[in-house]
Amino acid sequence: MLLFSTLCALLAVGKAWGQSSTVDAYVASQSPLAKAGLLANIGPSGSKSMGAKSGIVVASPSSVNPDYLYTWTRDSAVVFQVLVDQFTLGVDTSTRGEIDNYVASQVIIQQVSNPSGTITTGGLGEPKFNIDETAFTGAWGRPQRDGPALRSTALITWANFLISESNTSYVTNTLWPLIQNDLNYVAQNWNQSTFDLWEEVDSSSFFTTAIQHRSLRQGVQLANALGQTSVVSSWSTQAGNLLCFLQSYWNTAGYITANTGGGRSGKDANTVLASIHTFDAAAGCDALTFQPCSDVALSNLLTYVNAFRSIYSINSGLANNVAAATGRYPEDSYMGGNPWYLTTLAVSEQLYDSLIVWNQQKSLNVTSLSLPFFQLFDASVTVGTYTSTSTTFNTLTSGVKTFADGFVATVAEHTPSSGSLSEQYSKSDGSQLSAADLTWSYAATLTSFDARAGVIPASWGAKGLTSSCSISTGGGGGGSSSGTVSVTFNVDATTVFGENIYICGSVDALQNWDPDTALILSAANYPIWSITVNLPANTQVQYKYIRKFGSSLTWESDPNDVINTPSGGSFIENDTWR
Repeated sequence: MLLFSTLCALLAVGKAWGQSSTVDAYVASQSPLAKAGLLANIGPSGSKSMGAKSGIVVASPSSVNPDYLYTWTRDSAVVFQVLVDQFTLGVDTSTRGEIDNYVASQVIIQQVSNPSGTITTGGLGEPKFNIDETAFTGAWGRPQRDGPALRSTALITWANFLISESNTSYVTNTLWPLIQNDLNYVAQNWNQSTFDLWEEVDSSSFFTTAIQHRSLRQGVQLANALGQTSVVSSWSTQAGNLLCFLQSYWNTAGYITANTGGGRSGKDANTVLASIHTFDAAAGCDALTFQPCSDVALSNLLTYVNAFRSIYSINSGLANNVAAATGRYPEDSYMGGNPWYLTTLAVSEQLYDSLIVWNQQKSLNVTSLSLPFFQLFDASVTVGTYTSTSTTFNTLTSGVKTFADGFVATVAEHTPSSGSLSEQYSKSDGSQLSAADLTWSYAATLTSFDARAGVIPASWGAKGLTSSCSISTGGGGGGSSSGTVSVTFNVDATTVFGENIYICGSVDALQNWDPDTALILSAANYPIWSITVNLPANTQVQYKYIRKFGSSLTWESDPNDVINTPSGGSFIENDTWR
């Protein structure tokens, strides 16, 4: 029996080594092709940019079935976050011209009046524009509130680099106005409904909330560095509210529910993409910000990947500890519902990011929540902390590395010799489908490869954050403290545009009756406004709702609302504004 076990282990090592060599070769050949494919879709000189204006990113040169010959604020920001990260980290410093052109193009785009409004009336939530920098006026899923947040994080990363190079004047005069426009929009509108990144569900979306939170944290740091302190209080307050709201997406079934609406399971690449786009190695495996190696993010990843094992023919017969092709969400029917290159690569990137942190901190923590994930690689592993000198640490990290490489190998298997990457590949035979040369597919390739190489993006300030709202389960940070219960407040309140509902009350978690720091509620299910807060267990808590509109503040009428919290678990309070 021992000889058989040893033989099985050696065979597994040999198989992993063979896969690693295959992935090494793919990374070496595909990296320059992906970079070339990405740059080809940027105007004015990209070979497939189809006449796009300078600095404009074409989502895809495909103009028929589907027509992606537009520029999306979201996709463009994702692309330039890649170029900015690579430039500032010394990976590729040849793209200064493209970055400067992008900045100039966004100065124009921000000011274009469009069906969502003007720059002061909601126009920054417009998802896409024509590639000649004019407004797209056709019917579409509006607004999409992730674009301004993503654009601002790319520009802030660039601004921080330029400040380190003593180019503060350009940052102050050119970048800061763009960033301030975007972050004021985020601060003022984050709790309004939005279409998700797939442009289908109008509610609140985990990806959007996560990157909005990151953007305001980064914005506060830059504002302080530039002495632009007038925005700090507002942005800091809303960042705290966003972090609080972010916790409400956690499903106690062990995964992140992607959207508050939509009527689907909630298992969605949205959540994996959020984790990698808010990766901050300095935060370790923090669960509060859903860092890639946190138990909540790993449990979510396992649930997400497993959702596709039985619905794609190309995944047939694969063991649960072997990588699989993944798509947007299991209920997807767009173009027949197929795997996407960028979603499959996102899984690999989350795993590579996790390995970066575990190797940095020389340990990993297995909790009851992440145990099923780690058991993929060692069936006998138990809850506990394993240092880098232990056999278990090496077994688990080697298994995760092989698992991560498997997702890249899946993409490699379905990449033609030209290196071109479409949006999707067939769930039946792996052939390319939908829009050809999708720019985001190339961007996802580059970020996955960089993570595999151990490239660490600049920190955005996730380390050490705390919140009065926290995840009800999970370890590694962000878990509920003992003696608290999760209370969801719902209030039916009709408001006018620009007016928001807040709550404060008699305990620390409700800001001790301070209206200036009252907690904002989400209007995702308007006219029902909601928030989930951890309150002391077995306690009588008094509270009131507040309306805020500009500098105007209106308290709910007397008497105070009162609840008696239970000894544990969760509690829902449904109210009507009075």
